[in-house]
Amino acid sequence: MSITHLRWGTADLSLALAFDTADPVRLLAMGEAATLPDVARDPELCARLARRALPLVEIQTAGSGRLGTSGKRHVDGAASRALRYTGHEEEHEPHPGGDIRILRVRMADETTGLRVTAVCTLREGIPVLRTEAHVENTGHRPATLEYVSSFACSNLARHLGDGEHWENGLSLWLAANPWSGEIRWSKATLAERGLHDVGMVPFGQTGSKNRIAVTSTGSWSSSEHLPMGCLEETRTGRALLWQIEHNGSWHAEVADRFDDVYLSLSGPTDREHQWRRALAPGESFRTVPASVAVVPSGGFEAALAAMTRHRRATRRPHPDHQGLPVVFNDFMNSLMGEPSTKALRPLVDAAAAAGAEYFCIDAGWYDAEPPGTVGPGGVPGWWDAVGEWEESAPRFPGGLNEVLDRVRDAGMVPGLWLEPEVVGVRSPVAEALPNEAFFRRDGVRLVEWGRHQLDLRHPAARAHLDAVVDRLVRDYGVGYLKLDYNIDIGAGTDGPTGTDSPGDGLLGHNRAYLDWLDGVLDRYPSLVLKSCAAGSSRTDHAVLSRLPIHSVTDQQDFRLLPAIAAAAPTAVTPEQGAIWAYPLPEHTEAELGMVMVSAMLGRIHLSGRPDLLTPDQLALVGRAVDAYKTYRPLLAGALPRWPLGLPGWRDGWIALALTTDRAEDRGGTTLLAVWRREGASASVDVPLPWVPGGDRPHVLFGAGPEPAHDWDDRERTVRVTLPAERSAVLLSFGPGVEASG
Repeated sequence: MSITHLRWGTADLSLALAFDTADPVRLLAMGEAATLPDVARDPELCARLARRALPLVEIQTAGSGRLGTSGKRHVDGAASRALRYTGHEEEHEPHPGGDIRILRVRMADETTGLRVTAVCTLREGIPVLRTEAHVENTGHRPATLEYVSSFACSNLARHLGDGEHWENGLSLWLAANPWSGEIRWSKATLAERGLHDVGMVPFGQTGSKNRIAVTSTGSWSSSEHLPMGCLEETRTGRALLWQIEHNGSWHAEVADRFDDVYLSLSGPTDREHQWRRALAPGESFRTVPASVAVVPSGGFEAALAAMTRHRRATRRPHPDHQGLPVVFNDFMNSLMGEPSTKALRPLVDAAAAAGAEYFCIDAGWYDAEPPGTVGPGGVPGWWDAVGEWEESAPRFPGGLNEVLDRVRDAGMVPGLWLEPEVVGVRSPVAEALPNEAFFRRDGVRLVEWGRHQLDLRHPAARAHLDAVVDRLVRDYGVGYLKLDYNIDIGAGTDGPTGTDSPGDGLLGHNRAYLDWLDGVLDRYPSLVLKSCAAGSSRTDHAVLSRLPIHSVTDQQDFRLLPAIAAAAPTAVTPEQGAIWAYPLPEHTEAELGMVMVSAMLGRIHLSGRPDLLTPDQLALVGRAVDAYKTYRPLLAGALPRWPLGLPGWRDGWIALALTTDRAEDRGGTTLLAVWRREGASASVDVPLPWVPGGDRPHVLFGAGPEPAHDWDDRERTVRVTLPAERSAVLLSFGPGVEASG
């Protein structure tokens, strides 16, 4: 039997594919071009890889199921095994940020008429592969899809040394993402996560039938876990880091197969998410995209650097990415959803004095009920009445524009909070829009926590939201909208016609929401839209590739915030990650320093009560903002490092470094934030092996008892001393940044 091999990619990342007349196209291996197997030099290795390799696209359909195994895994689908190679095309698109290479591999099952195209995309200089699959029914009968992979790859343990068992030689990084305790990465071997070599392959079995599965169901894409993970070789640091680029339900699984390890990634599935897609003849389906970064060494941190470059290269351009304006928002530890003309006036003046450039009025500006009104469930009285987004006359007797004009007169750009996708059950909009404009199941309109969910596939729902945004921009001149989303509507909707599977209805809405965001930004290219979903419950590249700012957390305790702020660059680029800085009059000088430093390697979002601070306290906040403005242009090109490791939730010392490319910055700059929390000793040694000799640190910002630092040029280590608990300091190494006064 003649087997054809195809090598495709760049020097940084390439694929080795195999196909013949009796098997589907299989992905044998991926990595640096020089490391890929060569069939001419090592045909036996290629044969072993082919036996263990998965089809390039895994598909399961109703009526066909799987072959050779059973259980909960999403591999060995009979439909994918029946696919045969029909052709491929390679494209090369010149691009200023790195030429783009695209591979389309076409496959078909002539018996059923299913045709599948795997689309692979690479950028020169970035070892990140982006993949998706297109499925078309060209047959004469309907076909029901139950699973289609966005990415599937096995042979992930092939680089392990002789005698090294994959269950201990490979570690898996996963990130829990609890509300107000976001981005909790953990690393454990596959054995520690419950996956073992059970010894059954020599007896003719596929493997253990077990798996490590991470799934998100519903309209919050990251409410329990980030849609990310990383497989890392313990001995070498070779790593594969992935992200599923979708704002709804998704699934990832790692498991063993024929004495090796595979990874499969997808959007919604039948088993996990009540998703099915019935394809009539002539209809097609496209999977959600997924991206994987592959590095030969350096582990998680090196792979994350590659993914950070990919995120920047694939997002929608926006002027905010370069300007990085400081935003004041009146919610967190401030007005907490009770704005009014009287309450906002002093905040506007204090925010301007502190150096804010945008001022956002958060939730409650539309609330006509008396301040402090509480509804069922302890939520504000307006909670189940939202949807019209009209200003509140009782709260703004002189009109909302009176306050917004004061914002403009203070030199800031005004903004408003909006929760566009929900309509309260008591809102007039709930009666004005047709039933088909909302999520429904079996004809019943869904309710979650007193709200209905709009289905943005319906023209009436989209027209309503377009009219709201157009009115706010036209009548109020806002330059900033904070788009929040505080419910998770569950598996989905059966759609306007009542015939969708719930998971497919949700997928359709997810895509319609992204299309709506694109439409808003097409109309208002300079409008700053901030992504928020109960803090960080929708942290995914689908949204982040469109919106320039992202809410990282709702955490209100400044002592807990450093663990979240330091981990944030794993999930969102520094120039997009909004971190609260909420100074309060009861904070000591050292505590105010911690409050401010937590936001200074991301996007400063001031809140708290600057209007109640003493002149010295307000000056300290202003000094931090002034320091931030001296280096913020560097953030859009900086890459994160964690010299003390990724932060644990209760770690006493935490450190985050951002480094610029030396070639671009004539020597490069390292920004280093160090936090001392309660119970930690007064000093810590922070290794910075990448900092060149002679680059002595200086303090960009610190507060409280004088911080000290001692640089060991030979060991490339800085000893940081913070005399006070609950304090922090921001240091700089290299050129391009001046210390604050």
